[in-house]
Amino acid sequence: MGKRPPPQYSSEHYLNRELSWLQFNSRVLEEARDDTNPLLERLKFLAISGSNLDEFFEVRVAGLQEQVYAGVEPQDYGADGLGPAEQLDAVHPRIQALVAEQYRILRHDIMPALAEAGIVRMQYADLSAEERSRVDRLFRTSIFPVLTPLAIDPGHPFPHVHHKSLNLALLIRPDERDHEPIFAVVQVPSVLDRIVTVSRDDTRLRFLLLEDLIVEHAQALFGGLTVEATTVFRVTRNTDLMVQEDEADDLLEAIEASLRQRLRSDPVRLEIAADATDAFVEMLSASLDIEVRDVYRLDGPIDLSALMAIWRMDGFRALKDEPLVPRVAPAFASGRDMFEVIRQQDVLVHHPYESFGSVVEFIERAADDPDVLAIKQTLYRTSAPSAIISALGRAAQNGKQVTALVELKARFDEENNILWARALERAGVHVVYGVIGLKTHCKAALVVRREPDGIRRYLHLATGNYNAVSARIYTDLGLFTADPEFGEDASQLFNLLTGYSRSHRWRQFEVAPTSLRERVIALIDRERRHAERGMPSRIIVKMNALVEPSVIDALYRASQAGVTIDLAIRGTCCLRPGVPGVSERIRVISIVDKFLEHSRVFYFENAGQPELYLGSADWMPRNFFRRIEVMFPVVDRRLKDRITREILETGLADNVKARVLQPNGSYIRRSPRPDEPPLRAQVVLQELTRQIVRPDGATIPAPRSITRRPPSFPDRVSSEV
Repeated sequence: MGKRPPPQYSSEHYLNRELSWLQFNSRVLEEARDDTNPLLERLKFLAISGSNLDEFFEVRVAGLQEQVYAGVEPQDYGADGLGPAEQLDAVHPRIQALVAEQYRILRHDIMPALAEAGIVRMQYADLSAEERSRVDRLFRTSIFPVLTPLAIDPGHPFPHVHHKSLNLALLIRPDERDHEPIFAVVQVPSVLDRIVTVSRDDTRLRFLLLEDLIVEHAQALFGGLTVEATTVFRVTRNTDLMVQEDEADDLLEAIEASLRQRLRSDPVRLEIAADATDAFVEMLSASLDIEVRDVYRLDGPIDLSALMAIWRMDGFRALKDEPLVPRVAPAFASGRDMFEVIRQQDVLVHHPYESFGSVVEFIERAADDPDVLAIKQTLYRTSAPSAIISALGRAAQNGKQVTALVELKARFDEENNILWARALERAGVHVVYGVIGLKTHCKAALVVRREPDGIRRYLHLATGNYNAVSARIYTDLGLFTADPEFGEDASQLFNLLTGYSRSHRWRQFEVAPTSLRERVIALIDRERRHAERGMPSRIIVKMNALVEPSVIDALYRASQAGVTIDLAIRGTCCLRPGVPGVSERIRVISIVDKFLEHSRVFYFENAGQPELYLGSADWMPRNFFRRIEVMFPVVDRRLKDRITREILETGLADNVKARVLQPNGSYIRRSPRPDEPPLRAQVVLQELTRQIVRPDGATIPAPRSITRRPPSFPDRVSSEV
């Protein structure tokens, strides 16, 4: 790994990472404001923006606060020159404005429109006598037994409030007049549904929020005392795990201990109802040691992600997007043996437009095939239940050599991955946890098969995780290949992950942290040299984030040499486009739409001999220096042309959901010019999905299906994917 150079340009040439991320979440929120989206899709985007902001506090704000408030020595300043304290000063007003807009949209746009459509949030006082009787009975039988009131007085110190748990604070008046009122806290049980259904059918829903029902019956929790006031609050804590891997005898146990510590880590934000009295705010701020500016008064339900439960409910089809029914990848649609197909040609699968089932089938067929000798796979995030996990366990029981690299440090999935690791070990799978000090973020599955002409390796490489749920809602690419050079690299990669393999001369792969950044810069510099010589040059990149200053500098140099550069960066982008003399030939767009744009694609014109790469890594310091990542070429010209035409060119032409980054860091939504029709890239790709490929290669439209339920949507769409 080469020495990391300092930024080559002055700080004003780089956008701040945190402010750029907040711009991304504003684009997510813009989808909630967009009345051309179906109403429940708008609610979904609102909920996602809230969950995204939770993660931003848990990780990014928490890290800055740790450096400022705890007196920790500041880490390296960003290329933009802002230190931790300056960044906190910059992000807080942006966050306040974002939160205010979230709740404005909820109160004035979405909730009134939902009520007109038959989805109504009720207040207890507005219920009929019959409805009150029904919810009262629900409270007595199913809610009251779970609640635990906790008094706060000299004999009962302030209780520990769990990370992101919803709580009630109460002011209690003893019957004796000469006694001062006391505070109490009641946690709203997370094991109970936040949405309490009052009545519903296929087109109508009347509901209460669980906390409202508890507040209405709070007196029952304090017999003989009077509840004078209540409020709802939530505490967000620092969730960035710090594990000293080189000192841990058992990494799995160390991660489990860190997860327990996460529940009790330092608070970074207090959210409280807007109508809370000053006494509540002062008591909670003092007890939690929260700074004034870290208190957020919210005029609406705390934790907007809870509203996703309404989107997930059955029914209300007119208020949701038409669900996508993925097609089987054409190469596999014939029903021929999967290994035979891959042996004859490389196969590309584009999720969610093409089914993730082919990936599952690849592992399942390998598990049951008597000629398969070994399976090796990386697992960063997976879903529950997981057919892939089951297949790996079955393969081990069938006597195959099965190795699973389970990344225990996958943020917010640590607990799930611990469960998967133990389940795989019980099934006889050899489970390893990667290389000390690095996250294993690459996506690879290797199948070693005995065939009449010798041993052959079959490989699946991807830009996204082995997760059947996210494969329905994230755009990702997967490549199946039996290319011997790819197979050789894959074997060396797994040796690196499971053993003590050191440097290796990769045939097709570029691997972080050893060579990926240097290779990316070399590819950019090659385009620069082509432009300087008057040869064809162009760069197109599609990924989630661009932060690494040395790569940004290489793009600046290429732009100045005349290279046309198009960047489709969904989230954070620290490059400042359109700066005279520096980045005039660089255009940056961001597409936020129904599906999360997650695939990483890298195109280089190369003087008329285009090269195209896929990979697991965004261009960020963590991907280049603190993770094991893989970038690999697409060598099949047919697949290369398909990716360029269908994905890159279609995305760059989007004039409905694309936003264009301005030199000042803001984004402007693109709209069709008078002489061009609207083009929404994801709709174009969905229409391609609805075509059936005939054996002769021709396509015919496939019938639309409206009978399938939409996939589950995650509670966040974040940079940590």
